[in-house]
Amino acid sequence: MANQMKEKMMDYSSRRQFLASASATALWPFLNLPIAEAGNRRSSFVDYPFKLGVASGDPAPDGVVLWTRLCPQPASDDGGVPPEDIQVQWQVAADEAMKHIIRKGFATAAVDWGHSIHVEVEGLEPDRSYWYQFKVGMDVSPVGRTRTAPAADAILANFRFAFASCQKYNDGYFTAYEHMAQDDLRAVFHLGDYIYEGVGNEGDAPTRYFDAPEATTLQLYRNRYALYHADPHLQAAHAAFPWIVTWDDHEFANDCAGAVSDDPAVSTADYLKRRAGAYKAYYENLPLRRAALPMGPDMMLYRRISFGQMIDFSVLDTRQYRSDQPCETKYRTPCDGIFDPKATMLGDAQEKWLCEGLNTSGARWNVLAQQVMMARPDFVYKPHKEGEITFCMDKWDGYHVPRTRLLQYISDHQISNPVVLTGDVHRNWVNDLKVDFDNPESATVATEFVGTSISTNGDGTEGKEIAEAVKAKNPFVKFFNSERGYVRCDVTADEWRSDYRTVPYITTPGAPCVTRATFVVENGQSGAVRA
Repeated sequence: MANQMKEKMMDYSSRRQFLASASATALWPFLNLPIAEAGNRRSSFVDYPFKLGVASGDPAPDGVVLWTRLCPQPASDDGGVPPEDIQVQWQVAADEAMKHIIRKGFATAAVDWGHSIHVEVEGLEPDRSYWYQFKVGMDVSPVGRTRTAPAADAILANFRFAFASCQKYNDGYFTAYEHMAQDDLRAVFHLGDYIYEGVGNEGDAPTRYFDAPEATTLQLYRNRYALYHADPHLQAAHAAFPWIVTWDDHEFANDCAGAVSDDPAVSTADYLKRRAGAYKAYYENLPLRRAALPMGPDMMLYRRISFGQMIDFSVLDTRQYRSDQPCETKYRTPCDGIFDPKATMLGDAQEKWLCEGLNTSGARWNVLAQQVMMARPDFVYKPHKEGEITFCMDKWDGYHVPRTRLLQYISDHQISNPVVLTGDVHRNWVNDLKVDFDNPESATVATEFVGTSISTNGDGTEGKEIAEAVKAKNPFVKFFNSERGYVRCDVTADEWRSDYRTVPYITTPGAPCVTRATFVVENGQSGAVRA
């Protein structure tokens, strides 16, 4: 660790130079050609250019981000697009038939940004649905539907959304998205592991094999996103609702922590170069605002998105700023390193921003949309010796001091109805969050809803005996389930309802979807109860 920190200091000056050169050209893709010139240009493609679909994201009361990426050949390195900047027409309508056009314009699909488009539409009305579409030459994209956020002072009857995470192409079909796309939602939150960077034949028996090395360069990350975006169920869910996204580790590298590589043979400079490619590809392939534009290996992803007076979402980044995981084994008994007072999960700036935002929020519900489990369970289903407690060093377990500090802050400042949404762990959980997890009688200060994976780890096969063992060892755990799916949340001023929507299998297509369990949090009452 000491050698890694020394190497990090030695490479700091070269990193600053890298950032300076990157920032000089970062904004140029958004400087569009004159409309007259754009209208006269025609680009020829080898195939239909909108094979990756359309998406919208980060809704505000007056607008939303619209996204697409020109890619007629997702399996090729250049995507089948000519090596030139291409002007794309966009339009927003008040109707699905695209007859009543509200806004329209042109945007540049720049070759240096993977021929992606990010349009920040403004001037829309709050809390209403719109439809949008792109056109280049004679080719027209599918029609997407989006919805603006309510006005800041709006009092809502209810707010319905879903959250999901962890979609590994190798491991199975994205069946849950097929069902999500048919749901009645205002937004979708994706909590990380949108792609997996590993080799194409990873696993003993990949359900959907593809021939590719581990993604370590910008081009390889671009190719991986193209593979995932070509999935019809993922496309359908993107086209149906605005998405709010944050990453976990596999958008870059497994168990990534700050600028420290798991491989001591990899220098900090090389690691940050890889991260720059990963972050750029992430931005290119998701509906993010210009505020998130990456600057080399740095990207501002944490942000706050509000829906009237009902809910404030603090979207967190628990990867880019965290200190290295303690100890040397991911799942293990507690070690001294987890009590390091200097350890951080969020970094000083993000933690301060989060706490100040929670303290000044006027919303009824205050939500942390983040990646790794905040509760401190004994992972009894992981290898361990009889009588030992097994914690996970990659989750908040490995960062005891900042977790305690955050939960204590929530308790001391009496934050209104705090709820934590989590992904990463590939299983459904419902947890009571406590400052003192060792004392089952201590006060519950927040509720954590943990969503399973869309497909990672294949069909969920752990039975009821594992669930019972988990709950028996962890009295603050209310629910445990290993099926695949997503979580649908219906929120009113009086209660929060989380429906755990699951599919019984994903290694073959066509699985049905059921509500496996529903948990409710009453306004003013910490902790969830099963409906």
